Amino acid sequence: MTSQAGIGHTSSLLRITDVSKAYGGTQALAGVSLEVARGSIHALLGGNGSGKSTLIKILAGVVAADAGELQLGGVVQDARSQTPARARACGLHFVHQQSSTFPDLSIAENIAIGRGYETGVGGRVKWSALKRRAREVMRRFDLDQDPDTLVGDLGPAMQMMVAIARALQGQEGAHDGVLVLDEPTASLPRHEVALLLSALERYARAGQTIMYVSHRLDEVMAVAHRATVLQNGHVVATRERDELDEDTLAALIVGRAVDAAADRSVGEPGAVVLEARGLTRDGRAIQVHGGEVVGLAGLLGSGRTTLLRSLFGEVPATGDVRVDGHPVRLGDTRRAMRAGFAYIPEDRPADAAFADLSVRENISIAALSTYWKRLHIRRRAERDETRRLMRAFGVRAASDESPLASLSGGNQQKVILARWLQRAPRVLLLDEPTQGVDVGARAEIHALIREVVDAGAAALLVTSDFRELASVCDRAIVMQHGCVTAELTRADLQEEALNIAVYAGRPES
Repeated sequence: MTSQAGIGHTSSLLRITDVSKAYGGTQALAGVSLEVARGSIHALLGGNGSGKSTLIKILAGVVAADAGELQLGGVVQDARSQTPARARACGLHFVHQQSSTFPDLSIAENIAIGRGYETGVGGRVKWSALKRRAREVMRRFDLDQDPDTLVGDLGPAMQMMVAIARALQGQEGAHDGVLVLDEPTASLPRHEVALLLSALERYARAGQTIMYVSHRLDEVMAVAHRATVLQNGHVVATRERDELDEDTLAALIVGRAVDAAADRSVGEPGAVVLEARGLTRDGRAIQVHGGEVVGLAGLLGSGRTTLLRSLFGEVPATGDVRVDGHPVRLGDTRRAMRAGFAYIPEDRPADAAFADLSVRENISIAALSTYWKRLHIRRRAERDETRRLMRAFGVRAASDESPLASLSGGNQQKVILARWLQRAPRVLLLDEPTQGVDVGARAEIHALIREVVDAGAAALLVTSDFRELASVCDRAIVMQHGCVTAELTRADLQEEALNIAVYAGRPES
């Protein structure tokens, strides 16, 4: 985007008025109204289940509203009649957190998918015209890349920018419509987030209007000109940039003050629970004591996730692993579970959630053997235990028979934690356990982890959020290219020190 229009426009480009939506007896949205100023970045915030996703779906025409009006660029329409075609026609463009690009296709081909391939005689693709069009779009969005480059060879932030350029390429004016970004940084490494945020600021300065949905309050503070907070389907506040601070936003989202400092352990570690030797490229030994949460810090490709998967038996590995002094056979997930390992993977939808199964089935699946009696499952015992765990873990669902997909992201993650923690594990392997959940659910998940660890278990925690790592962990191990490059004790465990250790560190061997 090369226009020099400023963000000083104060006229509303998008106005949402009294939009409501109910699902049975649940009121997802109750008379929501907000205005998005032209050329601004407007953050839409709220806890899991606050109504953000429902509002986005209504704007996109995927879900029909029960009442309300939508006004974009002076054109008013009934929110009940919104459709995907009308959303596109009136200038609403959506980019979601799941990658919508095709890694095996070039940038030019990815951009063409959003518009259609220009063909000539015999239906042949006009490749020169396609690449010329791609260069024009890329120049407009300040993307300095060869259009023949495979998207899979780009960094995550650049892939997201290609998706944004593809979504906005059809605007008649340079920045007529509204770009709706739904958790665009949820799957980005922290060092890539800054690249995307910088691009969004450039687009807004050029006049692009952006609605920005995110759980990461530091990002909101960095780029948002205004923020609207939803809670239980209602607008509880709209704040201008000079009124924003993280503590206030967190309290508005949760409905109470959130004490992040309370996450940190104060107890002394016990005996060694986990000892792993030879699993890193440099052969360094890793020990985790009972009562201790040890963070694994590093960039994409540092080897953190591979280490967790090796311990859980998901990937082949060689080395010596012991839990409570007893050797564990590597490469065997069942033996790892019997030894006391529990693994919460990073990609919840793909690797942990059975979306179409009920909450009951999702929780009990890791402990089915306890319900077998002769050739039958004791369904009453299974239901009773599921309901007890739902209460203990604060899972909010209509019933234990609700499909997991009907729950918010934070509640889905608590279901997966309940699945594993019911086994009383000795070692928790946690890969981005609070990714994509709101600040309230994050605090609850931290408390659940700490409760298990304080009872004597050990935990290895991977998170790309250095602030979270510094707040929750008792110690941190820094990894790079599969090697341990640094270790920070509790006294040294600060966000700034982690940044220095991760970005400046080099493998020692």
